[in-house]
Amino acid sequence: MGRSQVVTVAGLLDDATARLATALGLERREARLEAQILTSRALGVNRAWLVAHDLDVLREAQSEAVEALVARRELGEPVAYILGEKEFYGRLFRVTPDVLIPRPETELLVEAALQRLTGNQPARVLDLGTGSGCVAISIALARPDSEVLAVDTSARAVEIAMQNAIQLGAQNVRFFVSDWYSQLPAMHFDMIVSNPPYIASEDPHLVKGDLIHEPRHALASGSEGLDAIRVIVAGAPYRLQAGGWVILEHGYDQSESCQTIFTEAGLEQVFTLSDLAGQTRVTGGQWQGRQ
Repeated sequence: MGRSQVVTVAGLLDDATARLATALGLERREARLEAQILTSRALGVNRAWLVAHDLDVLREAQSEAVEALVARRELGEPVAYILGEKEFYGRLFRVTPDVLIPRPETELLVEAALQRLTGNQPARVLDLGTGSGCVAISIALARPDSEVLAVDTSARAVEIAMQNAIQLGAQNVRFFVSDWYSQLPAMHFDMIVSNPPYIASEDPHLVKGDLIHEPRHALASGSEGLDAIRVIVAGAPYRLQAGGWVILEHGYDQSESCQTIFTEAGLEQVFTLSDLAGQTRVTGGQWQGRQ
């Protein structure tokens, strides 16, 4: 963008759209949406303003502000990290490269948990690998009578999750730094939920797209991607109340393996749910108690 060049909102958006489509291999519609989101943030306006003011001429400082964000995205930095936030379950969560970017399919995990937290009795819920806290906080806000514990092996992730809880007013969540169950207080839970790492360590997707920028320890888990799931499910019977549930997110091709892991751990009522794209995404099971 030259200093003497007249730049309109429409022209800037067209340029940003073309650049993002070329650099990232996006379809034009997706590239346009990202260009609008980044431009809105840089200018401090909403997307409706961009449409209403498409012929407005921008000041040099405004053009440079947009350029800075578009250039970061051209290099592959995820939009969520550029903005510092991501919507999940109808709320905005702060995110940084220290935590995974919340994804829409994970909302199915929250819905599955809430459907099984029935009745008027207060429940105690454990979220393992909480990251930004999006799952734990969403459950806590939906069930203010519940007690939610959220853990992550990353102290920085726990800090971010705590900030999100304060910002969103979730007062019934406590956070711990823990490698899965190892540092938890001695207590039992009515439900354990987790969106654990479940990508195979050599999966080529780990070096593509947004995943390059996300924390590797929160993505990959052994040669099959099942190591963390095995640890969580194996430990669940020692942490669940009789009748309690463990519900996990997993990869689209891991449902059969997860069902086997659940069954071998003595869990019953094992189920698998599919996301809106029709991919099997969440598996759960119930602990009936020791015989």
